[in-house]
Amino acid sequence: MIKRTTRRKKKDPHHFVATCGAGLENLVKEEIISFGGIDVKTTPGAVSWQGTTLQSVYRACLWSRFASRILLELRTFTANTPDDIYREVGSIDWSLHFSGDTTFAAYATLVKTGPELNHSHFASLKIKDAIVDQFRKRTGKRPDVDVRKPGIRINLHVQKTEATLALDLSGDSLHRRGYRASAGEAPLKETLAAAIVHLAGINKNTPPDHCILDPMCGSATLLIEAALIYGDSAPGLQRKEFGFVYWSRHNAKLWDKLVSEAIEREDKRTEIPWPSIIGYDADPRVVAVARKNVINAGLQDRIIVKQRQLARLQPPTAKGTLVVNPPYGERLSEKESVKYLYRCFGRIFRDNFSGWQLGFFTANPDLADMLGVSWQVRNRLYNGPIKCRLLNAAADATTPYTPPVHIWESHKPAEELPARDFANRLYKNCQKLLAWARERNLSCFRLYDADLPEYNLSVDLYEQWIVVQEYPRPASIDQVKAQQRLDDALGAIRDVLAAPHSTLFIQSAAKKNPKDQHKKKREKLYEVHEGTATYLAGFTHSRDTGVFLNQRKIRSLLGQLCNGRTFLHLYGKTATATVQAAVGGATSTITVEFSEQQLVRARANLSLNGYGGPLHACKAGNSMEWLRSGRERYGVIFIDAPTSSRHKKMVFDIHADHEELLRLAMGRLSQSGILLFACTAQRFTLEPTLFLDFKVEEITGQTIPFDFADSKHNCRCFRLQHLPEEEENDHVQP
Repeated sequence: MIKRTTRRKKKDPHHFVATCGAGLENLVKEEIISFGGIDVKTTPGAVSWQGTTLQSVYRACLWSRFASRILLELRTFTANTPDDIYREVGSIDWSLHFSGDTTFAAYATLVKTGPELNHSHFASLKIKDAIVDQFRKRTGKRPDVDVRKPGIRINLHVQKTEATLALDLSGDSLHRRGYRASAGEAPLKETLAAAIVHLAGINKNTPPDHCILDPMCGSATLLIEAALIYGDSAPGLQRKEFGFVYWSRHNAKLWDKLVSEAIEREDKRTEIPWPSIIGYDADPRVVAVARKNVINAGLQDRIIVKQRQLARLQPPTAKGTLVVNPPYGERLSEKESVKYLYRCFGRIFRDNFSGWQLGFFTANPDLADMLGVSWQVRNRLYNGPIKCRLLNAAADATTPYTPPVHIWESHKPAEELPARDFANRLYKNCQKLLAWARERNLSCFRLYDADLPEYNLSVDLYEQWIVVQEYPRPASIDQVKAQQRLDDALGAIRDVLAAPHSTLFIQSAAKKNPKDQHKKKREKLYEVHEGTATYLAGFTHSRDTGVFLNQRKIRSLLGQLCNGRTFLHLYGKTATATVQAAVGGATSTITVEFSEQQLVRARANLSLNGYGGPLHACKAGNSMEWLRSGRERYGVIFIDAPTSSRHKKMVFDIHADHEELLRLAMGRLSQSGILLFACTAQRFTLEPTLFLDFKVEEITGQTIPFDFADSKHNCRCFRLQHLPEEEENDHVQP
């Protein structure tokens, strides 16, 4: 007897879609191919494929690092009206997908649809109505809708008139791995973070003697994703549930098998050496969040997170990969700080990280050149709607960066110079000061300060630039003659210093055209150095550059006093003193300044030197009001008060108000602290009662720089401390 065999009907393949962020399509495509997907195709924001079994889609839910959602395509149709949606949705047998006891929700996305189909919420309601009506008609019972946490999610996407209806097998978006309890101010989605790490070159083959380092780690998402990649950990293992568990065709046996396989793979990686994975952040509050996320991911033995300023960044190992998502800076003032933060990071990378790779993710690709590195690869990515770039580079060990050092040479003035007396005095000063500055590694100093009454101006060197400031002209002086004298002096300066016109900046005392004063142009800033600190100097817009040369020794003293102490800078201007305090080891700094324009420069100066976050804050406000409003005490306070201010929100006179200012400040000084008070007012006298209540010492002689020894524009400096308790008690007793 011949046995007949019946041929099984071949199953139609399932059609699946993985949605993803823009720029990640090719990464998702590679994943889907590795999961066994067939006929894999990409479209913007999505990757589609076919599968005769559920294995490829389960692997996508469990293992995809870059996809956002995994969808099972149910039907495509033409949709011109809401009724078309109701009819097509109602023609599907929904009992094949879920029971009436399962909650569901419907979501619609409409792109360039017609006037009759222009409300996504109404389209979602038509999907819901069609499904509910079908269940009620067949069983007399309807499933409940739960938009917050549905069992089954149904997605409709309509592009013009082409509609695609799909079942969401992932449930919650796949970027929600389950480890992030909270995030920083600008968190990356985990899927994007994984893409950044992958494209930066971090993978399972990263050598164990390397280090993966994020110096601005925020909530540690990049570090955690790097650890998951190296540890061969399936990102879906920590999720509590997926959408497919509520699907009637779910194959629990196959899923359990794939989960067991993933756990086995992860366990094998625990037996091998791991690279160091380290993160730093300037904000201690963010560090606490990052550590909590690391613990939630079960990686506390693999990832180290510490609070550290960028200025203190050093390579923990000889080789490794820096992967960085720096702050974006949405407002213009923030973007200025971000620009100089980039400059600081680039300098540190070039100087200290030879042999390292860099993956730099930025929403400001126009600022990428600020780093001063050669980018080898540029990847276009998106953080939500924000256009970003991931830039890859390597530190070249053979060409370490060294800033150009300008060495000035003086030349004997020509006989025919009109300003012969001025030229001779300038040449004499050069003979004395240029060698003095070179011996002390000074690049910014004063060369001439109204030494001759008829040439009433100052000449300052700021590295390779010369700044000439003319002091106010007396009304009795003929303006034409004064201008001619200034022009002659400028010619002498160029002759003695052999300086091209492009290096010379003039701040004339001549009256400006009122129309020109209202033309606001953005001032170009120049980087200048003082010891290990770098400042931003402006040479064109105002009577000062933002770097006060006559306070050089005060800044140096502050750097020595602030090690291990908190620092408060009142009337902080551009925060050059704060920078020196931070460089000197201040544990935290606060700079209070009334002018928002000055604060922008102050924040930029701190960023340029690698300091920021809440431990190095800049506050806008009236310094006296700010003193009254708080109670915190500081180890070192520096007051650089103006001589006078007549602004309606800050009326101040140094002669009348300094006693109140200093008493308020001393109330915020720790018992063992030190307050420095700087004053440029002429004929200033410190209130005598202050000598009775505090230990007061004028230290002007110690703080006048050598190049200002004969200047009339010096800064007086007083040092105040609290009296020892026994002396204070003796004083108040009758």
